[in-house]
Amino acid sequence: MLTLKSKSRTELGRDTQELRQNGFIPAVLYGPGIANKNIAVDIKEFVKMFRQSGKSSLISLAVEGEKNSFMVLINDIDTDPVSGNIIHADLYQPDLTKEIEAEVPLVFEGESPAVKDLGGTLVKNISDITVKALPADLPREIKVDISKLATFEDAILVKDLIIGDKVELLKNPDEIVALAAPVQKVEEELEKPIEEKVEEVGTVEKKEKDVVTEEEAAPTAKK
Repeated sequence: MLTLKSKSRTELGRDTQELRQNGFIPAVLYGPGIANKNIAVDIKEFVKMFRQSGKSSLISLAVEGEKNSFMVLINDIDTDPVSGNIIHADLYQPDLTKEIEAEVPLVFEGESPAVKDLGGTLVKNISDITVKALPADLPREIKVDISKLATFEDAILVKDLIIGDKVELLKNPDEIVALAAPVQKVEEELEKPIEEKVEEVGTVEKKEKDVVTEEEAAPTAKK
């Protein structure tokens, strides 16, 4: 179990800027049965932890001055729009006896013969998937073996994903996760929206030309 250390903080609002300058980020601990706690975590340790746990793995949060640790999920993070650095985190302690939903990333592994040998292009239809499970059973990631894509007729579906019996996938089982497509087909798909827009414009223009105003329709009055 991954462990993250933290300390209580009193800095709020603009005062948190100094906290960041000292190598910490402000965070909030919350969840059913506990009062919200304003805490601070070492930015380097947090980034390292987040890379390992993601948003779907439980971590043990130790708060300075508290006897017991908290089992939490990194529920949300805020980043600086310019630097991309993490500037705030929400740490959620769920009820460990109840199932929850979480977004889990898909990790594509292996090599597709259709891509390598036939010159196709790997098309990833989805990059993450919502699952339901007890907090302790949530997977960090779900691996997708693309070596099964031997031809352009092959496709990996949601129901083909390998997960444990304790995890439920909340997505249409027949939805395509990934496939290998001929380069020509990919180019056609990329051009298709543009062609459709051109056709729509043409249709609108045609309709506008076909519209006759009341003045044009009315017979000219004899003087």
